[in-house]
Amino acid sequence: MSTPIQRVVVVGNGIAGLTAADTLRQAGFDGELTIVGDETHPAYSRPALSKALLRDGDDLSSHKLPPTTHGAIELLGVRATGLDVDRRLVALDDGGALPYDRLVLATGSRARRLSDLPEEVVLRGLDDALALRKRVADRPSVVVVGGGPLGMEIASGCLAAGCRVTLVSQGLPLVLQLGPYLAGAFVTAARERGLSIVQTGSARLDRRGDDVRVVLDDGAVLEAELVVTAVGDVPNTEWLADTGLADRGVIQVDCRGLVRPEIAAVGDLAAFPTPHGRRRIPLWSSAIEQAKVAAVALVRGDDTPPLAFQPYFWTEQFGLSLKAVGHLPLEGEPTYVEGGPDGPALMRWSHGDGSGAAVALNHRTSIPRLRRLSQQAG
Repeated sequence: MSTPIQRVVVVGNGIAGLTAADTLRQAGFDGELTIVGDETHPAYSRPALSKALLRDGDDLSSHKLPPTTHGAIELLGVRATGLDVDRRLVALDDGGALPYDRLVLATGSRARRLSDLPEEVVLRGLDDALALRKRVADRPSVVVVGGGPLGMEIASGCLAAGCRVTLVSQGLPLVLQLGPYLAGAFVTAARERGLSIVQTGSARLDRRGDDVRVVLDDGAVLEAELVVTAVGDVPNTEWLADTGLADRGVIQVDCRGLVRPEIAAVGDLAAFPTPHGRRRIPLWSSAIEQAKVAAVALVRGDDTPPLAFQPYFWTEQFGLSLKAVGHLPLEGEPTYVEGGPDGPALMRWSHGDGSGAAVALNHRTSIPRLRRLSQQAG
């Protein structure tokens, strides 16, 4: 007879930790549930930080989530500093320790930085977004380093606020994430709205007097009143260094999100099996789906159906709204289901392995419909 689960600790109060806590309750766990979060804020919507919160006038509510119902003890502003997997204890920076029967690791990731200069601005958490919003209100000149979705969304928000903006990108912005066809649509829209794009092999930051400069691989220098970098993320796994759970900074989990029978890892720090290999997929939807399966697996074990993840990605920038279901990036030309190149469009692609992807660009359609179309595309 298995030992009853009396105490569960969730380390991380982002969407992965929040979803895990809610799912544990839905799966029947009615014992002591504790959530540890290093931010002082309640859980919030991280995608809103570079979208609505950065651009929408006086609206400061777009990041807020509904009140929680899991009834957990929430230790906010507290950081986990270590884990004893044999004694089943989570050490905290206030000197305390939390015992557990089951554990969810959901400490997410932080912004990768190009320097240790305090003037380098990044956008990862709510405090970052509020500080950036305040800076942008003064309409400074801006250089954004990073041509991925986050960098492009930041550039779009700064342009909308009236700033003069230059984006520095390794190659065509968004091409690594979306593929050339969709990236081209966004780059065209960005340039039409006034974004200057500089492509370079590499970039670094240095200081000249009181100013921070962006130095490109050919020696050219870009100067601005505000420099924002968006060059990827780093999983927060250092506190697990002595446990053997982290492999090169990432936690490898099974098809149910478990790294051990009593420990789950979900969200940005977890690499899980996909049809395209074991991958870390740092998307909002990925964190939610992982957490739902892993939380149930902690309670029910192998009776839990494995994660069947179908990626969902969305972005809003430069007057374009994109929703995509399926693995990205996308190669070649799309098949148009509705619309065409010059207006709102519903498109699909077929991959060589028989899978597919569906994309809505400025097109009003539901996510379930996109999921059905992506399956038809294969």
